[in-house]
Amino acid sequence: MTAAAPRPPLSTAADALDVLVRDGHAVVGAAALAALCGVRLVDLLAWRPRWDDLPADRYLRDGGHYRQRRHSCFVVEGDDVTQSPHRPHWQSVEYNALHGGIERHFEPMPAAWTAEPAWQQLLRGLAACATRLRGARPWYVEAHPFRITTAGGIGRPTPEGAHRDGVDFVAVILVAREGIKGGETRVFDADGPKGLRFTLDEPFSALLLDDHRVIHESTPIQPSDPAHEGHRDTLVLTYRAGGFQGR
Repeated sequence: MTAAAPRPPLSTAADALDVLVRDGHAVVGAAALAALCGVRLVDLLAWRPRWDDLPADRYLRDGGHYRQRRHSCFVVEGDDVTQSPHRPHWQSVEYNALHGGIERHFEPMPAAWTAEPAWQQLLRGLAACATRLRGARPWYVEAHPFRITTAGGIGRPTPEGAHRDGVDFVAVILVAREGIKGGETRVFDADGPKGLRFTLDEPFSALLLDDHRVIHESTPIQPSDPAHEGHRDTLVLTYRAGGFQGR
């Protein structure tokens, strides 16, 4: 039997950025994420029902039907947060061997969500993490609300395997785990054997990543009760200097 993954090594809001710079990754609990970004936790938790309204991902090349998602883009420059015209999501095959090299068109996040002050403050707060890593500049942000279900018996949060995203900074925010087992988070040094494994389970706890230095993945999920479908909800935010990824 596989041993349960250890609890995540949590950083406080005060030391998270130092840990991120030192190790290439940091994990924060929900209260620390809210404090780090200057957002009320109650406002983050109020978003959870929005994951019940995610369209199916039509691009899964493994034949699965376990992923639902939306996708919107923003530019954060200082205190200014501007939503970009809707555009397809694109990655090179270097960073996504399974789904790279194609334009993937997803439905945008609702305007009522992206106009919320809490949403814009979350983007600003995480931009400060990217700035700590790379210096101040405009940040091109792609937002991906995901639901991975156990439809068909198994769901794969990262069907492409351990990967980098081809950006500068990534925040993987756990929103909910309902009726599942698995979904272990794994982080590895990109150029060495050092790694870390744990399971995020607190709503709005987060993994912060220097995408230049580490690769990451999440293991498949299965229903904890085979008679009932479960799901794992996340919000992935990627920050890139110089522009959005494109052909």
